[in-house]
Amino acid sequence: MITGKNYIGNALSAKGSKAFRTFDPLLNLETEWTFYEASDTEVKQAANLSWDAFSEYQEISGSRKAEFLREIAHQIEALEDHLIRVYCRETGLPEGRAKGERGRTCFQLRTFANLVEEGSWVNATVDTAEPDRAPIPKPDLRKMSVPIGPIAVFGASNFPLAYSTAGGDTASALASGCPVVVKSHPMHAGTGELIASAIIKAVEKTGMPNGVFSNLNSSGIEVGQQLVSHPKIKGVGFTGSIQGGRALFDMASRREEPIPVFAEMGSINPVVFLPGALHAKANEWAKTYAGSITLGTGQFCTNPGLLLGIKSDGLNAFVQTLSDEIVQIEPSSMLHPNIISKYQDNKKAMVGEGGVSVVADYTTEVAENHARQAIVKVDGASFIKNPKLHQEVFGPFSMVVECAHEEELIQAITGLEGQLTGTIIAGQKELGEHQAVINALQNRVGRLIFNGVPTGVEVCPAMQHGGPYPASTDSRFGAVGIHAIERWVRPISYQNWPNASLPDALKDENPLGITRLVNNQVTSEPI
Repeated sequence: MITGKNYIGNALSAKGSKAFRTFDPLLNLETEWTFYEASDTEVKQAANLSWDAFSEYQEISGSRKAEFLREIAHQIEALEDHLIRVYCRETGLPEGRAKGERGRTCFQLRTFANLVEEGSWVNATVDTAEPDRAPIPKPDLRKMSVPIGPIAVFGASNFPLAYSTAGGDTASALASGCPVVVKSHPMHAGTGELIASAIIKAVEKTGMPNGVFSNLNSSGIEVGQQLVSHPKIKGVGFTGSIQGGRALFDMASRREEPIPVFAEMGSINPVVFLPGALHAKANEWAKTYAGSITLGTGQFCTNPGLLLGIKSDGLNAFVQTLSDEIVQIEPSSMLHPNIISKYQDNKKAMVGEGGVSVVADYTTEVAENHARQAIVKVDGASFIKNPKLHQEVFGPFSMVVECAHEEELIQAITGLEGQLTGTIIAGQKELGEHQAVINALQNRVGRLIFNGVPTGVEVCPAMQHGGPYPASTDSRFGAVGIHAIERWVRPISYQNWPNASLPDALKDENPLGITRLVNNQVTSEPI
């Protein structure tokens, strides 16, 4: 059952007077579910309650937090097909995608549960005292990571589960010891409410403090603005547009007490095709990239929106096959009429830029809210001169840049803004022959891919899902994998503190049995 209400801690509330509905893009009509936008009072209640919960939640053991995270995953799975039906209604995405994303979401939660249960993630570091050191005695110093406080998490339009209510930001924040207040995405508020109900059930079943999680509805930007401005909120997680992420970043910076905003934003994910690879396998790579560009109607943050190569017969063959293949793929629905409208506007604007020519465009009639895929082409000199050509067209669209020579290719790459991913398509011996190209690409991206596609983000410790601005607001961190927890903590040192009063992670006897750095030696042994 969907109530349309807000979760203020463990209680449902609907004090706001503004109502809205979600949209079924396949049927091209609103759903039957009405949602109530959180009022000013509800936003304040959620933020204050999260701060009250923080005093208790930050002290809860890793084993109990692990129990909580695993119970969230269990309660999400218990929603069964009801969750899948609502997800599909609000997104137009197929059932297989919904089930896959649910699996990914639960896997993330259980991965963080394993992390905090083991406990070494706090990076405990001990330097014992040297009282007889001359001329100045050395004090006893011990350092570890501690949570920063309540986190505001913004749901993402294109991932209603994995990057939204119980997604990676929420999972990593809860794992760190930080309460979470979610600003649900208006395009899938029903899905968000179901997930929120699962989290609240987990809160109650595992005895977590009331206020450790809240879920607020909003059809506009006001609730998010109020949340980020509230003095009890100490950090922000966001996945979405550059415009939205930068607005939150600026707002958080203007606060009397500035707070960190970890935003994963726009990326066109450049793919560099080296000559030998195209000479050998132009047709194969073209077919592969036709699938990658249209996967999920191009609504992935890692969609390959920019394809760069050096003028050659191989590049010509690649473009021809890509053009032939991509128009054979049946168009699919985008998430919302607003998204496809923006896609069409951005595509039109890009085609209107000087030097850009259309090489493939799906022209057959399509159903409402279905996106027509397109490939355009521009020469390297025009691309370098015009930064507008660097902008993301969110959808099944990609631009081929034909460079005159390798120096122009390097210049085009160097002039790019920061990206989530960069891909090198190369023959067996080409990497060593084009090191300058690889170095240029490495400087602009967070993840460097060899002979593959950027779509698909594995959840594992070695994954980096972030990159230089504007791919993310802080390239030192990522939004996927266990290291995402590092965004929500800060280091604190204890100097000459009595052993009995230290946190367990720093005590001489190491009661948690975690791995620590003790006097520059990695060990799990007691001191």
